[in-house]
Amino acid sequence: MPALDHSLRIDLPEMAMQKLPVAYSANYVRYAVGILTVVYIFNFTDRQILSILMQPIKEEMQLSDTQLGFLSGIAFAIFYATLGLPIARLADRYSRVNIITISLSIWSLMTTFSGMAGNFYQLLAARIGVGVGEAGGSPPSHSLIADFVPIQNRSTALGVFSLGVPLGLLAGFLIGGWLEELYGWRIAFFAVGAPGLILAVILRLTLKEPPRGHSQGGVKQDAEQSSMKQVVRYMWGLRTFRHIAAGAALMGFAGYGVIQWLPSFLHRSHHMNGGEIGSWLALIIGVGGAIGAAGGGYLADRLSKRDMRWQLWLPALGASMGAPFAFGVYLSEMTAMALGYLFIPMIFISFYLGPAVAMTQTLAPVNMRATASAVLLFVINLIGLGLGPQAVGIMSDLLRPAYGDDSLRYAMLLVSMFYVWGAYHFVLAAKTLREDLAQAGN
Repeated sequence: MPALDHSLRIDLPEMAMQKLPVAYSANYVRYAVGILTVVYIFNFTDRQILSILMQPIKEEMQLSDTQLGFLSGIAFAIFYATLGLPIARLADRYSRVNIITISLSIWSLMTTFSGMAGNFYQLLAARIGVGVGEAGGSPPSHSLIADFVPIQNRSTALGVFSLGVPLGLLAGFLIGGWLEELYGWRIAFFAVGAPGLILAVILRLTLKEPPRGHSQGGVKQDAEQSSMKQVVRYMWGLRTFRHIAAGAALMGFAGYGVIQWLPSFLHRSHHMNGGEIGSWLALIIGVGGAIGAAGGGYLADRLSKRDMRWQLWLPALGASMGAPFAFGVYLSEMTAMALGYLFIPMIFISFYLGPAVAMTQTLAPVNMRATASAVLLFVINLIGLGLGPQAVGIMSDLLRPAYGDDSLRYAMLLVSMFYVWGAYHFVLAAKTLREDLAQAGN
């Protein structure tokens, strides 16, 4: 994981520093962002490892693509998105470190239980359990990072945190692919779930809880907490946030739909085995996505020094540039060409990860940040994670009579076009950003 540069120093005015009961060194801020990123890597590894294991699970349990889409989409997303809201409410009042620790322990344990499933309903229950645990991971982490890192460097820090997506996918694809081929899909679940229990102990012992609003001079710890209705009304009242949420949700719809089904597509249309698929996708999605996530956050912070709207123009540009490559990925008959076309869009499409979260944290008052993040994730995950994989599975089953195993490639191509729609909403969000930042006092 790349180290954060000196720009993540907390440079607060002298008067503000006097208000703070504690001060954190630049190295500790880097550590805090780093360990939260590692937790997020585990989050995405445990969430997405099902994608590399879907084909052997399908064959053993005799499941349809619609059932697989339900396991990887709606079943997980409903609990993940819905429970994220009340858990975030707790995180805006109580220790965020404790909440993340408990959540990490739950989702790691339920991932190991996934390997014990004997039928569809047992696997469904285990995956719901993973969703319940992971609901308490991201919103408290976003809030912690916003309190450690000031606004001018927040997209960079959250871009580094967003490395959890591609690096988690890398680990899931690589570990899951080879362990499934060598030992079976059940061992793969055990291997990625158990280490999370150790990480939970390390997190609890080493990560400190910063004062609310630390990066902006601090706020009173007994400040009255806004109700859920007030948070939703405030955030949804900002046109910028509405379009950020819509854009990110549509990006997630296409992204989750594609990533969840890529291993099955490569197996069916290009006849690759689990180890090959895991290795190639780890390289393409892991490395390409990491460049895009970290690079997008860094570029957004640098370009926004000239114009803050670059925080939203950059995700729109990335999505628009990445979407056309889908035609090469899914219509190429040659495996090498399909894989080659996949690498570049993974960079561009990942540009939105850091800026979308950073702008949400910046628009939200400090005592609403975890809940505001949960509102954003609720929209993203209900539409993106919940409906994306399910839509691909349903379309694939509908197209199967005409196209056989190739039905999946056309379903994925159609879903990929939602990236363009997402880009449009980021452009609309940029139009009102200055006005809404002024309302938020930033």
